[in-house]
Amino acid sequence: MILQKRLPYDVSTPRRLPGVAPFDMADWLQVDEAYAGQMAERVRLLSERRTDVLRLDPDAKAAAGELLDLVLAHLPEGFSREGERIFCPDGRVVEADRSDPLGTLGVIVQEDLCLMQPRDGVHVLTGAVLCFPASWLLSEKFLRPLVGIHDPVKVYDEGLAKRVQRLFDGLQPGRPLWRYNLLNYDDPALFQPRSENARRPEVDQETAPFTRSERQCLVRLPQTGAVVFSIHTYIVAR
Repeated sequence: MILQKRLPYDVSTPRRLPGVAPFDMADWLQVDEAYAGQMAERVRLLSERRTDVLRLDPDAKAAAGELLDLVLAHLPEGFSREGERIFCPDGRVVEADRSDPLGTLGVIVQEDLCLMQPRDGVHVLTGAVLCFPASWLLSEKFLRPLVGIHDPVKVYDEGLAKRVQRLFDGLQPGRPLWRYNLLNYDDPALFQPRSENARRPEVDQETAPFTRSERQCLVRLPQTGAVVFSIHTYIVAR
């Protein structure tokens, strides 16, 4: 099991959906005690199941390259760099591959990273490295708009969809936002893909032994205008 010891934020007072708040870019990317274990799993998934965890539309290559530059400019404590060589907190050395920006990011940081770009008035998922899906499939959501991505989510009604679209439209470079979600799980596995047509097994939220929470951040890329949706996954024993 790859677990953290605790959640790094207070979840005792739920926020009204979509529940976002501002944060400082210096706090965007996180390194925690599960870094080594999570990164070993990310390396495995990208090696063995790359098409399941990485997708990139050819028209989104510029945004992916800009995202790589932004992440390298905001690496948190524990990292160091010598040019294109990144020294990671677990002792690995990763050579940045500019021809594979999302693949490079997938083996450097704990966060899953999704690119949302405006097309025909809505934001569409044009690229992602998603190693730790919580009951969804990247292959199903790729190149779909926000509303299509959230089809199976009961609370994502027309009103919430409009609020989220306005949030994406109004997001400014240098003024990022974050939120969290929270669910209790029977299974602590990080990689939990599930088709939207496959019903998730019922889990007793009172007795389930693990809490899974995602720290989700929205960051606007200043050059391409893409929105980065980053996900840092925490799993703790209850």
